[in-house]
Amino acid sequence: MKVAMIGCGKLGLPCAEVMNTHYDVVGYDVIKNLDSEILLVDTLADAITDRDLIFVAVPTPHDPMYDGSTPITNLPPKDFDYSIVQTVLKEINQHTTSGQLVVLISTVLPGTVRLHLAQYITNCRFIYNPYLIAMGSVKWDMVNPECLIIGTQDGSETRDAKLLVDFYKPLMENDPRINIGTWDEAEAIKIFYNTFISTKISLVNMIQDVAEKNGNINVDVVTDALKHSTHRITGPKYLTAGMGDAGACHPRDNIALRYLVDRLDLGYDLFHAIMSSRDHQAKNLATKLVDLSKKHDLPIVIHGKAYKPYVSYEIGSYSLLVGHYIKEQGVKANYADPLTNNEWSGKAVILMAHNPSVTYTGTGVEVRPEKFYFNFEPGSVILDPWRTIGKIHGCEVIHYGNTR
Repeated sequence: MKVAMIGCGKLGLPCAEVMNTHYDVVGYDVIKNLDSEILLVDTLADAITDRDLIFVAVPTPHDPMYDGSTPITNLPPKDFDYSIVQTVLKEINQHTTSGQLVVLISTVLPGTVRLHLAQYITNCRFIYNPYLIAMGSVKWDMVNPECLIIGTQDGSETRDAKLLVDFYKPLMENDPRINIGTWDEAEAIKIFYNTFISTKISLVNMIQDVAEKNGNINVDVVTDALKHSTHRITGPKYLTAGMGDAGACHPRDNIALRYLVDRLDLGYDLFHAIMSSRDHQAKNLATKLVDLSKKHDLPIVIHGKAYKPYVSYEIGSYSLLVGHYIKEQGVKANYADPLTNNEWSGKAVILMAHNPSVTYTGTGVEVRPEKFYFNFEPGSVILDPWRTIGKIHGCEVIHYGNTR
């Protein structure tokens, strides 16, 4: 089977490289990645000629102001920008035949394919097939998906849906659930999966805030009980209090869902509450850091500027959001992160924003031995929102969320 990947960026390229282990894959992107493991051709037409499956992984970006690295609660609701997808689908349609299948994997709101995208594909066949994949573990997530999401026009298990399932089987290292529904149902599974994660993180970080303000509470005692309550509550992932939800997807997905709430006139906006709690939790953490900075007369350093360990991407970084609130209180926020070229030396109040062992638990990503981004000088104060750091010589370690 011959495959094309249109959009070979942070998501499309590693997925195409996984596909290339079993299939003949070529790719196209406006920016060529010189380290690509697949052949990247010069034009979109070259990429899709005589290809059986054409995957489309181009961005559906949001306004840069909405990435979540600054407060977003009071910004007006906005949908994603679908112009890139529309342009690409139009061009694909000019060079394809009925024997080819176009598979869109980009994130869109429920109703978007039916209202704004499907009309551009008339010469070939079409399926919507979003992925549940996170930066930093893309290839592992690709071969160990929690489920496959396949959207057809009427929700039936079409021949193309079966073809796609058979396509993925040789790639999978697990035996995932297969969810086949309408385009709209597939869109909803993807977007609500992401916002469900945002909700879990906001809830457990609210428990962390309660522990800080009430006293006599170790947040981990509470969340450990919830993790194991699998009869009525979901599984343990994302039930460790710490830093807030971050990255290029989840914050913006909630903002886009606020737009959907308005469009459908639901009469309430749960997603505003989720984003409001995210903002306020970051502000509470910033206030704690500022108080410690003033008490000890030390600068503030955030250990980890990227939105998660092992990646360089700062889009939607919760560290930046905390830094915004620190600056709002008249104090400078410094950062230490080798992947974003930020260095630090000297005593400080240090926020341990990055914790690979928590971030990558259950992903198959190898967690490297604990290595801090700089040497912690005696006299420093370390605020650990994950509560995993033990004693460090000459430093005060505070487990944020444990007030016993």
